[in-house]
Amino acid sequence: MSQVRNVKILGTGKYLPMKKVYSHEIDELLGVTNGWVEQKSGVVVRSFVEQETASEMAAYAANDAIKASGLQKTDIDCIVSVSGTMEQPIPCNAALIQQQLGLNDSKIPCFDINSTCLSFVTGFDTISYLVHCGRYKNVLLVSSEVASVGLDWDKKENVILFGDGAAAVVLTKTPENEPSKVLCGHMETFSDGAHFTEIRGGGTKLHPNNPNSKKTDFLFDMNGKSVFKLSSRNIAAFLEKLLAASDCTMNDIDLVVPHQASGMAMRILRNKLGIEENKFMNIIHNHGNTIAASIPMALHEAIMQNKIQRGNKVMLIGTSAGLSIGGVVFEY
Repeated sequence: MSQVRNVKILGTGKYLPMKKVYSHEIDELLGVTNGWVEQKSGVVVRSFVEQETASEMAAYAANDAIKASGLQKTDIDCIVSVSGTMEQPIPCNAALIQQQLGLNDSKIPCFDINSTCLSFVTGFDTISYLVHCGRYKNVLLVSSEVASVGLDWDKKENVILFGDGAAAVVLTKTPENEPSKVLCGHMETFSDGAHFTEIRGGGTKLHPNNPNSKKTDFLFDMNGKSVFKLSSRNIAAFLEKLLAASDCTMNDIDLVVPHQASGMAMRILRNKLGIEENKFMNIIHNHGNTIAASIPMALHEAIMQNKIQRGNKVMLIGTSAGLSIGGVVFEY
């Protein structure tokens, strides 16, 4: 069954916090040899928030995306936060973003879609159906992530990967005389890996008031080796299904935009799937892993750097906590 949706990315935007943190600074902080962090992570510099909140960063990125789209804020009729982290448990991130955009009186619906690092991919895939059928006209998707505050600095292999920031995309129905469209989306979840990547506390199981909760329950925890093994066993078969659903071969894809997990993970992914280096968008060195914002950030950079043109076929692909693998193929 065809999954084609006549939906177009009208504009993109990005925001990075002003504070830059270099890998040699983290080398000193962790007490490791100079160059260890960059070698292990592939990250030279990343951005960390100082005063910015996630919703403030989201608004900066959203305003840029709306400006690039040629629309006004009042043309947006739905806001969806596609983030892996939350500014606060209640209300949803998207409501806070509406407020930051000064759209308090707009009444436009706001809700979140969260599949951790794949949130943008899941949101893009899901919301494109609603745009295609006319439920919404111009939808703002925003990923805004503050990873730095939830890191456990005793877990060296994990803390070296992450950065903060936001990215936004405006989706609209494709005009009849233009080729832009979503070709397909696919996602698979392998819950054997449900506890490989987690923050255990903060929900109803380990509430802050729970006397059995520990400080580390509220910090990010990942078994990187287990994540890598499980995703590696399944990624090739997943890609085959994604390409089949898109009616494309790898040769038809002009650019692959992966989740910027780590330099090593991306290098292994590219080699395993046989993707040419010039077709593989890599921004890990100066962004770090920005969770769900990493894919739309990389997509924004690809557009800004003219690595994709209208009519090009683009694949978004990545993994997330769950463990899930997800992807979307679209014609930009």
